Parts: sequence; structure tokens; C-alpha cells
Amino acid sequence: MAMMQPLQKEEIETSEPPTLHGRAMDNLAFIRETMERSASFTAIPGYGGVLMGVTAIGAAIIAHNQITIRGWLITWLIEAFLAFVVGMFAIWQKAKNSGDSLSSAPSRKFAYGFAPPIIAGIVLTALFYFKGLFALMPTVWLTLYGTAVVTGGANSVRIVPIVGWIFIGLGLISVFVETSYGNILMGVGFGVLHIVFGLIVARRYGG
Repeated sequence: MAMMQPLQKEEIETSEPPTLHGRAMDNLAFIRETMERSASFTAIPGYGGVLMGVTAIGAAIIAHNQITIRGWLITWLIEAFLAFVVGMFAIWQKAKNSGDSLSSAPSRKFAYGFAPPIIAGIVLTALFYFKGLFALMPTVWLTLYGTAVVTGGANSVRIVPIVGWIFIGLGLISVFVETSYGNILMGVGFGVLHIVFGLIVARRYGG
């Protein structure tokens, strides 16, 4: 019986280090997960936003001079596609330069918040097209884009959701003015606002 106690003591001593190691790894995993959840999405394109704004102002001018609804709609759809390409490339380039990953938790949360309103805007655009409700499109585009910026920007730098609310405000204004002001409001929102916002981001948040 006297020999059993040292053996039991030795077994306990050899089993403790793996337990401590496992706890340490669990704590590190928890800390890493907590940091990812609390981090913000910083790959907001500053100079890319400026370029998006410039093309939007050009689109507003071209769309204003169109003599058909079809030409007006095609102009803005081309601008939307161009802005999407520019924005995605700018986000990728900024993330690459800063060493961030687009598959990180903050990036995923930004995408999950940004995508649903944009998808809703695409669906409503198709609906309004087939119903002939073209006058409602500027309101929907400004409001839902602003909503996307607010929901996606909830996990980004503070200025992002503020810009989203300004877009929503422009959408609200479009409800109470003549439909002919749609191009002007979209030029202000997608054009001027993107340029001002882009310059602020580029200066304060690294390009």
C-alpha cells in the first residue's frame, strides 16, 4: 500500500500540465474571438469613394440629358455596375496595403449588413421596371443604399453610418419634391457625398 501513494502522486503531476495548457489555449482562443468581434471594418475605400463620386456626377449629367426613360435607366445601371467594380477593387487594394483580410470577422459582418438592402434594391428596381414606376427609383436607390451603409457601417468607423443616414435623408427629400429632381438628388448623394466622404476617409483612415 505504501508504494501506491507515490505512483498516484506521479500520475496527478503528469496529468496537470496538459490541463493547464488546454486552458491556456482556450483562453487565447476566447481572447482572439473577442478581439475579432470588437474590431471594426477599416477597409472603407477613401480614394475609391472619390472616384465613385466623380463617375456618379458624370452619370447624373448624362442621365439628365437623356430623352427616353430607357436611356436614363441604362445610364444609372451602368453607373451602379461601375461603382460596384471600383468600390470592390478599392476595398481589396486598401485591405491588401494594410495587411487586413477580407475574410476576417469585421469584413464578414460588414458584408452581411451591407448586402441585404442592396439585394432589396435590385429586386425593387426590377419590379418598378416591369410596372413602369420609374419615378420611384431614385427614392428607393437613395434610401436602400443609405440603409446598406448604415447597417454595414455599424461595424466600421463612426463616419460611415452617419453618411448612410444622410443618404436616407436624401431619399426622404425625394418623396416631397418633383420627380425631375431625382437626378439632382442622386448626383448630390452618389456624387458629391461620396467625394466628400472619400476625402475624409482617405485623410483620417489611411487611403
